[in-house]
Amino acid sequence: MLSPRRPRLLAASLLAFCALTQAGCAGKAATSYAEKSYAPEVAMAPADAARDMADDYDYASAEAVGGDEGAAEEQAVADATPAPAPAPAPEPEPVIASEDAPEMSVASTAAPRRESARPSKRDKRRSLGKSKKKDAGAIALSPAQPMGGAIAPVQPEPPIVAPPATQPHNTEGYDRIQENEFLAVADKPLSTFSIDVDTASYSNVRRFLNSGSLPPADAVRIEEMVNYFSYSYGEPRGRTPFSVTTEVADCPWNSDHRLVHVGVKGKTVTKVPPRNLVFLIDVSGSMESRDKLPMLKRAMKKLVSQLGARDRVSIVVYAGASGVVLNPTPGSNKIKIGAALSRLKAGGSTNGGQGIQLAYSLARKTFKKGGINRVILATDGDFNVGMSSRGELERLIEQERESGVFLTVLGFGTGNVKDSQMEMLADKGNGNYAYIDSDRESQKVLVDELGATLVTIAKDVKIQVEFNPTQVESYRLIGYENRALADRDFNDDKKDAGEIGSGHTVTALYEVVPRGQGTGASGVDPLRYQSDRNLSADADSGEMMHLKLRYKQPDGDRSTLVTFPIRDGDKTLAQTSENFRFSASVATFGMLLRGSKYSGEADLRQVHNLAKSAMGRDRHGHRREFVSLVKQAANLKGQSLNNSVAIAR
Repeated sequence: MLSPRRPRLLAASLLAFCALTQAGCAGKAATSYAEKSYAPEVAMAPADAARDMADDYDYASAEAVGGDEGAAEEQAVADATPAPAPAPAPEPEPVIASEDAPEMSVASTAAPRRESARPSKRDKRRSLGKSKKKDAGAIALSPAQPMGGAIAPVQPEPPIVAPPATQPHNTEGYDRIQENEFLAVADKPLSTFSIDVDTASYSNVRRFLNSGSLPPADAVRIEEMVNYFSYSYGEPRGRTPFSVTTEVADCPWNSDHRLVHVGVKGKTVTKVPPRNLVFLIDVSGSMESRDKLPMLKRAMKKLVSQLGARDRVSIVVYAGASGVVLNPTPGSNKIKIGAALSRLKAGGSTNGGQGIQLAYSLARKTFKKGGINRVILATDGDFNVGMSSRGELERLIEQERESGVFLTVLGFGTGNVKDSQMEMLADKGNGNYAYIDSDRESQKVLVDELGATLVTIAKDVKIQVEFNPTQVESYRLIGYENRALADRDFNDDKKDAGEIGSGHTVTALYEVVPRGQGTGASGVDPLRYQSDRNLSADADSGEMMHLKLRYKQPDGDRSTLVTFPIRDGDKTLAQTSENFRFSASVATFGMLLRGSKYSGEADLRQVHNLAKSAMGRDRHGHRREFVSLVKQAANLKGQSLNNSVAIAR
């Protein structure tokens, strides 16, 4: 016969057993949740990856190959679907494609996805729902209590909190600019420099201003800001591949000085020769953000939309290693080229030197005699493994340019932009450097001005100016600090200089102190054994200065000399052309951003009003945008643009 207490003890035992069972289930559920949350991501199926790529392949060039959008997308999916492959090993490097494999699969091109560091939102919601249901009725023995102790409700699992995001460290690099000073004509009558067709500084300054900050002083290269804009110079005549326009008038920021404007315009090539282009694309981990690789791919697709059947495109990528992801392909096959671009993913370190060597090697193999042979490097300039020193890269580029392959550098991104590195590469590679801060800028560089970007009409273009000591006391070249040449380099055809593209305009400005307006002193004591130089008969010609230019044909080795005398016509600022006034306003803006000691009487109101008086046709709205940037700079400096100042004196 059972004791009266036996049923109560049996019930308590069953209750404790159930509690322990539920606690174990809860622990198992928590363990399963954690394992699921930190499990590696499942690799995307080939068909899913192809659809992903097809969604990205959205540029409107499919019609060029005779298909509608649906057919284009189907073709893109077919091209991109790789054969089943085993899961990639950790941190794979790009592999060079064989001759019979014109493009790489997604797995071989992209860096692997990293394991998730925290559970997805869906997993968190699912786990939270389960916990709430269990909390409503589940009971368990408290871990702190013995078996016979009190019964306590189950405590919910502590939430998994992601570590706080770290702020990206700014490692942008700019070379220091030592601003050109005034030079006395008595001591230094010659000024010699290479032309500069780079425009990167202006779009980089725009990026800073649009983000609500003033640019670093060394990010402001005045010549690149001035040359960002096109000017309505006369067309070239005769056999010379460019025209030269000069103008002299009052200096806007110093009423005692004169400003000399020199404008060069390259001839426009209407019949473009075949193009052999190698896209050298940085796919390292630093290129992952939206303003880098994703914007880069859209930019390259815009360029591809301008190509035809005679053109060839190859794609080389580099990260920790380099590889060919697209062997030479006709420019008319836009689907195939676009699919290769769409598959690119970022990850790994940056061995840029190895990528440069491979790209030049491929360009030489497919070299088009009489055509355009160019490597287009798209990067943030952050080379951190392999050949990464400035000296090594400089020597590599100087060696490679001898093959006749030119270089264009496109800079992307924020935070770690190596501006000085990219400028050096373009300078030494017979090319140009542009910074792409928006889709609109890629449209300007790779569509609207594609001829100026890719078609070179003259190379190694040098300028030398001789000032007349009877007219000029001293002078200062505005900008071009890193383009200065020794006077003897002007006649040395072995010395490298800048290039001019089809229809490109290049502008240089000199601030001049007229004779009698300054001391002309150089700060050096008079010489003991020499007196003033004897003047020639041409010193009384009334010429202010004598301009000389040397250039070579794109495939030539010997230079040609052209010369132009320049006179001062006593113009006021109000009598000048729109070209003169607008370039002067941009130069003034650059000096104010740099905090130049030579900015004199200038302020942002003057910049604003001078630019507004010289808007011209402004077909693409670039000058209007400049005026808006002046307003942004004024706001950041806490200055007002009211109380307009008169232009004429």
